[in-house]
Amino acid sequence: MDKKYRTFREFYPFYLSQHAHPVCRSLHFIGSGVALAMLAAALSTGNTWWLAGVPIAGYSFAWVGHFFFEHNRPATFTYPVFSLAGDWLMFYQMLIGRIPFRGAPR
Repeated sequence: MDKKYRTFREFYPFYLSQHAHPVCRSLHFIGSGVALAMLAAALSTGNTWWLAGVPIAGYSFAWVGHFFFEHNRPATFTYPVFSLAGDWLMFYQMLIGRIPFRGAPR
């Protein structure tokens, strides 16, 4: 990761290139979904302990995808804000079918 990204628009194509393996993308999607469910549980029950699991769920699934399937270093370590935004944009694009669960991202 030699290039320095100044905008999210510049960063996002790089982010997608780091998520070429379909299992990695799927694990990101699952982790984000679990994180959203935990956030919903916290809001609906008033039990703030659910919030402790939000980052654990999101990052644990994603990092398994990177370390065991993608074999790269998560962009979170260098670009934490852009990476978080990329996670949610990729989640949304997978949800609407713009990025496939299998095959290469478009």
